[in-house]
Amino acid sequence: MAQEPRSGPGGGAGRGPGGNRSGPGGNRGGPGRGGNDRNRGGRGGGSGDGGEELIEKLVHINRVSKTVKGGKRFGFAALVVVGDGKGRVGFGHGKAREVPEAIAKGTAAAKKAMIRVPLRDGRTLHHDGYGHFGAGKTYVRSATQGTGIIAGGPMRAVFEALGVADVVTKSVGTNNPYNMIRATFAALGEQTSPKSVAQRRGKKIADLMARRGDISARTAEADAEAVA
Repeated sequence: MAQEPRSGPGGGAGRGPGGNRSGPGGNRGGPGRGGNDRNRGGRGGGSGDGGEELIEKLVHINRVSKTVKGGKRFGFAALVVVGDGKGRVGFGHGKAREVPEAIAKGTAAAKKAMIRVPLRDGRTLHHDGYGHFGAGKTYVRSATQGTGIIAGGPMRAVFEALGVADVVTKSVGTNNPYNMIRATFAALGEQTSPKSVAQRRGKKIADLMARRGDISARTAEADAEAVA
């Protein structure tokens, strides 16, 4: 009789219902539904962020002030260049009361305005180009391997984000970073690959590359086919 109360309320009744309540509750809240939902959300967010791997370059920050009755009110404008290092690049402009918020707005605008530029061997441009915007004039030229990025200021940020390793550039007319960036993108927008030219003219890539003596026609055709 002494063992029944201990095994009943203390051991059986106390542990049984308590274990059942804690068991289903733990299953529902932790490893059952809640844990799986959190894991699915984490995997989804990680794959989306990791798939881009964008390169962000802050080119210029401008501070402006407005005089009001109580004093001066400051604002910031950020010019940001974003690229994936594999032939896609874009630039954006953001304004806000604080610097981090202005940079975030510029980065978001740059991601929405990204363009694709065909690259030769994944390291340089296919041909020379010229861009003009406002008072800014930019010249871009393809270069041999090992040349590096011969560019300064805003133009260097564009080619680093684009993934170009060898290029020679020249900027004439202005030092305004906004005009230089827009002129550079005007020059990059005119870049075409041998594959697209061959399709437009109805010829073979080997025929177009016959005049180039630095690489063979077979190698040129394979490189052009790899360009997206």
